[in-house]
Amino acid sequence: MKKIFYLVLVVAAVAVSSCKKNSKSSSGGTTPTDPTQPSKTGTIIQLAQDSIWLYAKEAYLWNDQLPTYATFKPRSFTNAAPLTALSDELDALSQYAINPATSKPYEYYKYNPGRAKYSFIDDGTETGALNGTKGDFGFDYNYQAVNDVRIVYVYPGSPAGLAGLRRGYEIMSVNNNTKLSYDGVSGGTTYGDGSGTNINFLYNSVFNSGNIKMTVKKPDGSTFDVNFAAANYNVNPVLKDTVLDLGSGKKLGYFVFNSFTSDANADPKLDAVFAKFTAAGVTDVAVDLRYNGGGYVSTAEYIDNYLVPTAKNNTLMYNTYFNSILSSNSETLLKNQVRKDNTGALYNLSQIDYSLNSQYNTPKFSKMGNLNVGRVFFIITGGTASASELTINNLRPVLDVELVGETSYGKPVGFFDIGINKYTMFTPEFSTKNSANQGDYFDGFTPGTSGLPGVNDFDDYTKDFGDPTEKLLGHIISKITTNAYAAPTKVIQSVDPAKRTFSLAESRDKTMLLNKSKFTGMLFNFKKVQLKPKK
Repeated sequence: MKKIFYLVLVVAAVAVSSCKKNSKSSSGGTTPTDPTQPSKTGTIIQLAQDSIWLYAKEAYLWNDQLPTYATFKPRSFTNAAPLTALSDELDALSQYAINPATSKPYEYYKYNPGRAKYSFIDDGTETGALNGTKGDFGFDYNYQAVNDVRIVYVYPGSPAGLAGLRRGYEIMSVNNNTKLSYDGVSGGTTYGDGSGTNINFLYNSVFNSGNIKMTVKKPDGSTFDVNFAAANYNVNPVLKDTVLDLGSGKKLGYFVFNSFTSDANADPKLDAVFAKFTAAGVTDVAVDLRYNGGGYVSTAEYIDNYLVPTAKNNTLMYNTYFNSILSSNSETLLKNQVRKDNTGALYNLSQIDYSLNSQYNTPKFSKMGNLNVGRVFFIITGGTASASELTINNLRPVLDVELVGETSYGKPVGFFDIGINKYTMFTPEFSTKNSANQGDYFDGFTPGTSGLPGVNDFDDYTKDFGDPTEKLLGHIISKITTNAYAAPTKVIQSVDPAKRTFSLAESRDKTMLLNKSKFTGMLFNFKKVQLKPKK
């Protein structure tokens, strides 16, 4: 399942370990002699399961609501696949902390109840992508209607990009199968759990296979066949950038930012975009984050520092809040998490200053470049999460922020990586609020609602990025040129279920249900290590 997260990612991990050493093999281990406390003996996986509970009790944002070892029984989650056993355990652990505002777990995920909305175990695949390298086909898809599945983005230089695929192309067949219609339908009127036969076939063909054959239709009606294999490629998170001259002295700088990759990968691309906008004299900026699930916090801050008005330089960007153990610098287990800073010096995570007064918890805007605009538009959907939402929230108190599109994912929390054996555990360790104390957006941002000016409308997969006639970009152009958004799309439903389209609520639900293939998140990056004060 796709996981959305903020991640406090340290520059480089040089040691990944469980909380306890183990000399036994991964089979035939023992259980704790004292059922109320973790044992120092057991299989590799049993010790890893104990470590998940131990680290969560120390660092999890809502650790005060977690159960005791005897109640939870970490080693009771058995599965022949180690990653599945650890994931099942973490999912279960995530359901204990209750949000008093909803009376449901903070990590309740209505599209997959019982599974964590934020926490997950990574085998290395996900975090590697954010350093600029992926190993897949390089594209994603979604359903414009029940019988209309479209390519929604393609990474340049990826196998899909080299094969000539583009956003907006309709997928007619996959591996000689033309049965691709959205069949996660319940009763013909709603869109179920997104797990129909056709849906699963398409998902597995795109995300769980090494080769794919497709027939696609271009906007001009012509079709062509492609056949390619998954491969490694370098990720350029800027999928499109352009300046649209709208007349009357109004110029819109528009760019699609699809992943908050590492500073080394993302910053040069962002520098080029904002240099282009500045040279062109843009009056408004639109940042398209509709499929951006997040990445590095430092990259989010980098974008904000380009967009913030000069007058707000050196003012508070946001506050970060940890649990009482971390904020009082009382953690002990994090000493096992050893890292390198950007100079190559070793340190461990228990040496970091997590108090509210540290530089990590009270970052300030540091204006970059000479671009000064009074208004910024963000295009968002259910795939917009974590670092994307932080980027938006940071700017809300300092300039006019307008939102266009569908309700975002909702993840006002983040985490850092915790190495356990050969796996990495991600659980929420902190929350953030902007300088106006706005945060806790667990249900996401809905454009056009209180405090969130903009317009709530469908994502339009049929047009390429930057096309002025594309629905969401068109809303922004309308607002700039007429000072009013166009009317949201009206849906007239067909009586034929096979021809029925999605309502706005169903469209977001569909996106969230299918939102399980990409790496998404937000990673907090200790570029310059600030150690806690000496006592």
